[in-house]
Amino acid sequence: MQLGMIGLGRMGANMVRRLMRAGHQCVVYDVNPANIAALVAEGAIGATDMGDLLSKLNGPRAVWMMLPAAITGRIAREIAAQMAPGDILIDGGNSNYRDAVDLATELAPKGVAYVDVGTSGGVWGLERGYSLMIGGSTEPVKTLDPILASLAPGADGSGGTSGTTDTAVQGYLHCGPAGAGHFVKMVHNGIEYGIMAAYAEGLNILKAADAGKEKRDADAETAPLHNPEYYRFDIDLAAVTEVWRHGSVIGSWLLDLTAQVLKDDATLSRFGGKVSDSGEGRWTLQAAIETGVPAPVLSSALFNRFASRDNDEFANKLLSAMRYSFGGHQEK
Repeated sequence: MQLGMIGLGRMGANMVRRLMRAGHQCVVYDVNPANIAALVAEGAIGATDMGDLLSKLNGPRAVWMMLPAAITGRIAREIAAQMAPGDILIDGGNSNYRDAVDLATELAPKGVAYVDVGTSGGVWGLERGYSLMIGGSTEPVKTLDPILASLAPGADGSGGTSGTTDTAVQGYLHCGPAGAGHFVKMVHNGIEYGIMAAYAEGLNILKAADAGKEKRDADAETAPLHNPEYYRFDIDLAAVTEVWRHGSVIGSWLLDLTAQVLKDDATLSRFGGKVSDSGEGRWTLQAAIETGVPAPVLSSALFNRFASRDNDEFANKLLSAMRYSFGGHQEK
């Protein structure tokens, strides 16, 4: 099958490579000419702009966008304005599901189908495949099945179906009408925040298991450590995460990655600890609030990311100011 890909970053470029390995023809465009050239050298057809990309596709055309959420809507409208009835426009980025609902409604009178595909797999997707959560009308999703099946891991983990027709087992699922794919991916990423926070907090407790060996100040500003003899363990975090990978109920791919990171750099010297959020956690909590669903773990994980970027600095200064005002407590 033929596909146009706009956005050749970490995910988009590898998706093109995986599709070409499966025999699909890809026409590619990116604002960075070097990204286009790299894929052309591997067999893709390069385009000089979005109009050129569309001209090199046979109708009905399918164009996949892998773009930042902030610009996806604008680019989608620019592409759709040059499309014809029967064409399919796909958003595989981390866009807000509401935008997909609105764009599908907006483009329907023109006869252009809008399909949202929540895409998970990161930089490992080229080899492992991508988990795909799809929203849109039935017919265009069926049309895209060869592309979706090639991008997904496959039932046997290597792109094969192993005889099953259950697409969820193969790693891709039509979740419902427009917006449903991004809604499922949004919650997926909210859960991801929570899992990551649980690992990070637990390993931080293990890191502090030697606190009884440390000399602590004895003053009004330092909480005493009772029974320091119970906190004299030197825990090898890399070894612990490795043993957890084998038979533990908390084993996961995220734990596999964490174990490798700690094995390579036990002190995490490459990282500053300021954790970004790209929006999905916020949108997940918005949905939880609007539907009245409690989500304390996911909200805590999101707020911890805000705190990691020093967005709590003013609040912490106020806490210190209040302690000083009522008790003369000095900061340490």
